[in-house]
Amino acid sequence: MANGIVQVTFSKPGGFVTGIRFGGIDNVLEVANEERNRGYWDVVGNGEGDILDENDGNGRDPEDDSNSVFTVAGTNFTILKSDGNQAEISFMTTWTSASALPLSVDRRFVMLRGSSGYYAYGIFERNGGWPATSIGQIRAVYKLRNDKFHNMALSDKIQRVMPTPQDRGTGQVLSYPEAVRLTNPANPALKGEVDDKYQYSYEDKDTRLHGWVSSNPPVGFWLITPSNEYRSAGPVKQDLTSHVGPTSLVMFHSSHYAGKELTLNFQKGEPWKKVFGPFLVHLNAVPPQQDPYRPLWQNAKNQMNEEMGKWPYAFPLSSDFPKSNQRGSVEGRLLIQDSYVSKTSVPASFAWVGLAPPGQAGFWQWETKGYQFWVQADRGGSFTIRGIRPGTYNLYAWVPGFLGDYKYSSNINIAPGSNIQLRDLVYMPPRSGPTLWEIGFPDRSAAEFFVPDPRPDLINRLFINDQQNKYRQYGLWDRYTDLYPTQDLVYKIGVSDYRKDWFFAQVNRRTQRMSYEATTWQIVFPLSVVSPGRYTLWIALAAAHESELQVRFNSHKSNAVPDFTTGFIGRDNAIARHGIHGLYRLFRVSVDSSWLQRWNTIFLTQTRCPGPFNGVMYDYIRFEGPSR
Repeated sequence: MANGIVQVTFSKPGGFVTGIRFGGIDNVLEVANEERNRGYWDVVGNGEGDILDENDGNGRDPEDDSNSVFTVAGTNFTILKSDGNQAEISFMTTWTSASALPLSVDRRFVMLRGSSGYYAYGIFERNGGWPATSIGQIRAVYKLRNDKFHNMALSDKIQRVMPTPQDRGTGQVLSYPEAVRLTNPANPALKGEVDDKYQYSYEDKDTRLHGWVSSNPPVGFWLITPSNEYRSAGPVKQDLTSHVGPTSLVMFHSSHYAGKELTLNFQKGEPWKKVFGPFLVHLNAVPPQQDPYRPLWQNAKNQMNEEMGKWPYAFPLSSDFPKSNQRGSVEGRLLIQDSYVSKTSVPASFAWVGLAPPGQAGFWQWETKGYQFWVQADRGGSFTIRGIRPGTYNLYAWVPGFLGDYKYSSNINIAPGSNIQLRDLVYMPPRSGPTLWEIGFPDRSAAEFFVPDPRPDLINRLFINDQQNKYRQYGLWDRYTDLYPTQDLVYKIGVSDYRKDWFFAQVNRRTQRMSYEATTWQIVFPLSVVSPGRYTLWIALAAAHESELQVRFNSHKSNAVPDFTTGFIGRDNAIARHGIHGLYRLFRVSVDSSWLQRWNTIFLTQTRCPGPFNGVMYDYIRFEGPSR
């Protein structure tokens, strides 16, 4: 396909992107790679099939050894349209009983007149009667010229010169293969730094644009995702973006920062169809100049905004992608009613409000098979959700500053062209009594707590002096042992400051024998009067990985029956993967007044201690008195 600006070459009928010619570069993709390992789609699932080598960077799921990586290879090529304004081609992969993964995929590629790039989308489908299967990841992968693209950009702040695959190959592997300390990089300025692709993960709401820049010639390669409607688990689900290769990814679905709970599980005979995309592969160039990075990045941002304004696109030929006039909208206002905060309802300022398939409150966080549509309300709690596919949904919300999840009581039925105007909606967040004390801020993140400096020999210089992204540094879990070598954290209500005194993750302590032991944190607080009745302890977790949190009041004996336990929870792996949160979990502990006294200590024990990454991140803790 070519339009006079960019030329794209595909293999037939496989549908691998083998070449992209633009801006004086014959092929921006890595010509040293095999043709099937330059631009492709793959699926991580169970079964046996077209399995790629685990060490080639192609994304085998580290959380499930039974999963394999299946490259999506077409078996039938069709030209759907080709005129002076648009070309659309299809590479169809049809499941047969001889295929390993019971899934059919129709990948579409579209080029428009005057466009500096091309669009891609895929229609994934299962028919009734097909075998059961599970899918942990679906993505599109682009591997660029190693000799050209050295500068990566993910945001206004996160932009840098990157090491090469060869630099990683000669480096020191750290606690897991993805993390490497650069010992002899070609660029001496990178020596001693840690490189790990998970340091560059982002929340889905912030991954509209990322890519790479070549300085000679000055050319940019960008992936633009104007909508997240086809992604699972809501707006703050974290995932990979770009990393050393140079590699850029479009992550349609994954279990990263969530674990197996976000696996797509299909029963035998279960039908399913979903459209992933379209996304835009955008290329840009500037005349040779001293610093091409800023203008190329700004041009890409402008293009991103333009693409978002055009969504939903009018050009896809597939009837499975509804156009603007075939979609609907919902608008309303969300209020908070909490009599312990205000006598009257207050606006749910900057709430995240979304439509997702029907389920319990908070179900959207685990939902994987349908579409989701999210917006952030304004300061007054007003919201408008546009471009909604026809279907039946629930309306969900969560509000920074308040616990829990909201769900509107009625289903929302979207028909083509509908504009549903809801009355004022009122959310009554979880509450049992007046707040006696609290730790943190309820926003589903541990970012407000103390994040330590990394070890000087394990840094990524990009994040030095960047408090907002400090959590991305490698090895911060082990800094707990450095700060608390023998005694665990003790937090004193009214004295301690959670921004300085509450470590961002409750992890295990490293012992002198390089094993790990469980940790018990203490919250010490006075009660001038112990009133009769039930007190309540709310514990909101921002992440949990193969952990169990036990709670005891005024008894630190670990062999005693706990007053409360979460049981085994979580496979988020957010601690190892430099995430500041994973999946949100909220626990309510009912506290009998007989457990309390003038001076009290709550003991929080994370009992699972086989390794450094078991633990929890807290979002917020609140202790309430008996109801009035």
